[in-house]
Amino acid sequence: MQTASTVPAGREIATLGGGCFWCLEAVFDGLRGVAAVESGYMGGHKANPTYEEVCGGGTGHAEVVQVTFDPQAVSFKEILEVFFVIHDPTTPNRQGNDVGTQYRSAIFYHSPQQKAAAEQVIANLNAAKLWNDPIVTEIMPTATFYVAEGYHQEYFERNPYQPYCQFVVAPKVQKFRKNFLAKLKKTD
Repeated sequence: MQTASTVPAGREIATLGGGCFWCLEAVFDGLRGVAAVESGYMGGHKANPTYEEVCGGGTGHAEVVQVTFDPQAVSFKEILEVFFVIHDPTTPNRQGNDVGTQYRSAIFYHSPQQKAAAEQVIANLNAAKLWNDPIVTEIMPTATFYVAEGYHQEYFERNPYQPYCQFVVAPKVQKFRKNFLAKLKKTD
């Protein structure tokens, strides 16, 4: 389950938690400049957690996605702009009906530059008062990333008619496409 955070030449990794990883993966799969998105777990205290253990709330992990991207095509700041549009960063340990620490809003930074960018974006958003409540997104150093079980990878793509996908994931994908039309991957 554990993977090494090896970064291909010319690429960077962003690790984000914002509710169910199916939603984040489905959105970032469509962002221009993103080479890969992998669902998994980070930020807890148990080695090699399973989905059931993470969902139970006892491991301390967040459901996250690791987004491998080309910084020449999309910046970390642009990735964060998408991230803050597609989830509610003001609800601690909750996204809609998904409740628990595994659904917390979190940015796990991979460099001092990512940390500074995350702090700046959050400061700007708080100053703009886009939400009635302050942003509670955690900014933490990256930790061991545990790849989620295979059936979680590309979940929305493989299960678009599953009720959760229709009622939770699809609206987030549509919101992303509407707000970031110019940043969508080109399809042939």
